[in-house]
Amino acid sequence: MATGTVRYWAAAKEAAGIAEEPFEAETLRDLLVDIARNPEIERVLRRSSFLIDGHPAGTRDPGTVSLPQGAVVEVLPPFAGG
Repeated sequence: MATGTVRYWAAAKEAAGIAEEPFEAETLRDLLVDIARNPEIERVLRRSSFLIDGHPAGTRDPGTVSLPQGAVVEVLPPFAGG
């Protein structure tokens, strides 16, 4: 089980009520299931993209995205503007 930090940006930060928090998870899916227990952030997660140590998770199945020890996972909701 990896430990790391999840950082919330924009609407995700507002929904979570915090800017970041520690996590323990093997995969991105495990992390998302854990943080989606907060119903406010769950709706934001459905529209968000994710960076893991600065690398986009892209459209890969979150269950196949392993989280390394000490990872920083950033939750990026859609941003307005162009």
